[in-house]
Parts: sequence; structure tokens; C-alpha cells
Amino acid sequence: MPALADRLAESLAATVPGAVPDAARATATRLLLDVAGLCVAARQTHYIAATLGSVDRGGACTAIGHAGGFDGFGAALINGTAAHGEDFDDTFEGGPVHAGAVVVPAALAICEREGLGGDRLLLGIVTGAELMCRLSLVAPKATHKAGFHPTAVFGALAAAGGVSAALGLPVQAIASALGIAGSMASGIIEYLAEGTSTKRMHAGWAAQSGVRAALMARGGFDGPRTVLEGEHGFYKAFAPSAKPDFEPLQRDLGRSWLMEQIAFKPYACGTMTQPFVDCAIELAAQGVGADQIAEITCQVGEGTVHRLWEPLAVKRHPPTPYAAKFSTPYCMAVGFFDGCAGFAQFTDARITDQQVLALASKIRYSINPADEYPRNFTGHLRATLTDGSQREVRRPYMRGGVHAPLAQQELEAKFMDNVRYGGWRREQGERFMQVARELFAQPTLAALTEFRS
Repeated sequence: MPALADRLAESLAATVPGAVPDAARATATRLLLDVAGLCVAARQTHYIAATLGSVDRGGACTAIGHAGGFDGFGAALINGTAAHGEDFDDTFEGGPVHAGAVVVPAALAICEREGLGGDRLLLGIVTGAELMCRLSLVAPKATHKAGFHPTAVFGALAAAGGVSAALGLPVQAIASALGIAGSMASGIIEYLAEGTSTKRMHAGWAAQSGVRAALMARGGFDGPRTVLEGEHGFYKAFAPSAKPDFEPLQRDLGRSWLMEQIAFKPYACGTMTQPFVDCAIELAAQGVGADQIAEITCQVGEGTVHRLWEPLAVKRHPPTPYAAKFSTPYCMAVGFFDGCAGFAQFTDARITDQQVLALASKIRYSINPADEYPRNFTGHLRATLTDGSQREVRRPYMRGGVHAPLAQQELEAKFMDNVRYGGWRREQGERFMQVARELFAQPTLAALTEFRS
């Protein structure tokens, strides 16, 4: 029986740009636009300044929004870190993983490095994103339970697969690239303890690891073909509490494209908080005042508690703006008052607002054993008012996801808001939107050099 890496490699090698379905192509275009907007939005942050200081300049590759060129590894690291830095990037319901922030920077880097055209960029994005979505379904929740970040560890293999497809590597080399990436995968979730920045770099680290793994495999470096299912393999290391089910990884491979279902976030915070923010916004829209609320209880999936709800005292009073993004009580409270959860809601001033913190302190949770997480991201609140009455709000799914996708106009508005926040002129943003619509049909990616500022 062939090793799983061989089976995946065969599919990756057999996929050609002309076989990419229209819906997958459209999703890839949306990913490119969303990632670029986030790269620009984050370009003046302290963590991107630090990342820029860690790489060498002078290569052929673009770090979107930054002057000059970089080598492929540096560009992938910068773009991936920026795209994931504010947790405003795409997600996959069922993972959860953030595919775009990993595979778009990896595919851009390899195509610019190698002088490849838009058709190869398309191939790298769709195959890498598809692989990442499928890898996340093998042992749901177990990776987080083990203390690892799924985007980081699955991302390294997904980037290696997408870059290999873009390069047109043969089956044996692709299998080796996946095996090599298995030893490069890393990323723990201890950032939760103090709201530090390590999660931000996970997507960029995975992207540059995938580029390196594919290039090493092209040069003849070999990796274990049993990287996924082996006795000392990937899932034994990163998801030891669950027996892996590899059927979702292989089902209709090359015929069904799960990446078409990727969700685009309306809010700049943790994925599973999104429908809870919408619940809070609706409660406020019903005319309920904060001073009327005695308590709010939310029904939640057990798998979200350790990242988004506990320790509850800290989540109600997050220590940093970044930590606030992974606090459901804070995100709900600020959504209640502001009607949104964008960049302005995660600042030093906003996270110390006493009105917001007072409401966050009234929010608690109860575990719902029937919650569909991670297959579906739902939201719920039951508000007990000071007069003893109750209001209940439910969200059966995440806005921006497969059941309620963002319209193209909404995604473009998000992009424009992000690039304007990052200092681009409106004309630059409009020009990038035009380039993104046409890039997959271009013989080179030369147009990207326009956006090195």
C-alpha cells in the first residue's frame, strides 16, 4: 500500500492550472486580496519591524508594502507574519486553520524567486490551501490539545506541497518535500499565557519552511514517505491523543476542493469568537443597555474553552491588545459598545476602558456537549437583565463562512480599509485589486514590484 505522502504527491503532481475549478480559482483570488490587505495593514507594527530586522534584503521577492526586494525565505516570513499578525485572516471551518496566510506568501515567494507566471502561482495557492484544509480534518481538536498551533504545524506541510506543485516537481520529490517539512513543523500555543507575539510568526515560519523543504527536495534531499502515518510520524507527534482518520485527507482528492469553503473574517479576532461578537452586537441592537445587564452566559464548545475562555479572570481583563483578540468576553463587550471588532478595538486604550471591562466581567460560559465545534462555529448568549427578564441570541454559523459568505463587495471594502489603515493611498489599493483580478493570467509576477512601498 502506498505511503500517504506518495498518494498526496501523486495528486499534487497531476494537478495542472487548467484543471482548477472556477470556484477554487475565485477563492484563490480572494485569498490573495485578503492576505495583501493584511500585509499592508500590519507593515508599520513593532512585530513586523522586528521581523524585517531578522532577514536579508536584496533578493527578487516582494514583501508587500516594503521597499526593495528580499530572498524567498525572508519574503515568505514577512508576508506570512504580517498576514496572520492581527488574526484577521481567513479560516477553515472544520480545522480550524488559516490557510491563506501560509500558502499565499509561500507561493508568491517561490514564483518570484523562480520567475514563474501567474498560472503556477494559482496552482501553488489552490493545492497548498487544499492540502492544509484536509490535513486539519485528520484528528480534529487533538493538535490544540497537545499544545500546538494547527496553522503552524499543518502549514509547513501545506506550503511544501503547494510550492512543490508550483515548481512542477516529480512525485518522489514532492513526497520528500512533505517528509522534510514534517521535521520543520513547529509552533506552540504558549503565547496565550501573556498575549505575546509568537502566534503571529507561525504562518510566516510555516511558509518559509515549506519553501525550503521543496527546494531541498528538488535538490535531492530525501524525507520519510511515512511522515504522516508512521510510528514516529506527524500525527503521533502533534496529535497524540487521537487516532488519526486519514479518510478525509484522501476522499475525492483532486476532484473535490474543500478550499472553496474557506471563510473570510469580518472581525480582527479569534475565529471562534466571531459569531459571539455578532450575538453581542444584536443584543445591543435590541435596545438593551449595558447597565441593564446583570449577567451573560454563553453556551460554548468544550474545545474552545482553554484558548478563548480560561483563565476566565484574565480573559475578562486581557493584559495586552493581542491577548484581547483571544478573549471571547472582551470581544463580545467591545462589539456590544462599538458594533464592530476591527483594529481600533484592540489598542492599549480600548482594552483598559472601564465600561468595556465592566461588561466583560459579567460574561461567563457553560459547555454545550452538543456544540458542533470544530465542524461549525456557532454563537450564543443568554442575557439576564436587572429586572429578572432574559434575552437570548443565537448564531447558527459564522458570518463570512460557508453558510453566510462575505459578498465580494464586503471583502473588497475590508481590503481597502486595511490598506488605508496601513498608509496606502486609495489609488494604490484600487490598483492592487486590479492586479489581483488579473495576476493568475499573467506570464510573470512583475506587477508585484509596484507594491514595494
